[in-house]
Amino acid sequence: MNITSHRTHLTLRTQTQGRLAAVRSVAVPVREQAEDALAQGREVVFDFAGIEVTQSFIDELVGALILRQGPAILERVVFKNCSDDTRAIIEFVATDRCDQYLRTRSH
Repeated sequence: MNITSHRTHLTLRTQTQGRLAAVRSVAVPVREQAEDALAQGREVVFDFAGIEVTQSFIDELVGALILRQGPAILERVVFKNCSDDTRAIIEFVATDRCDQYLRTRSH
């Protein structure tokens, strides 16, 4: 069995049509594609080659996934070709949204 058949590869450069993904509205269709793939039991690969992002974009892309599906969703998401800045933004958003998810579920 080919492991890649269980993955959906989303190249953000082609999805966002530019070198900078800065606004939430650009992230929505990409997140929706990811949600569809995850609902089908697939792993999602976000490929950041050739693109820089803002915290707002990552919050809409990754933060919304965590708030909707819980921190465990990160076990099925791969972040590829991230710059140091992009990786730092992803880590910040993921940590913040995981904490928020757990706080809202612990009461």
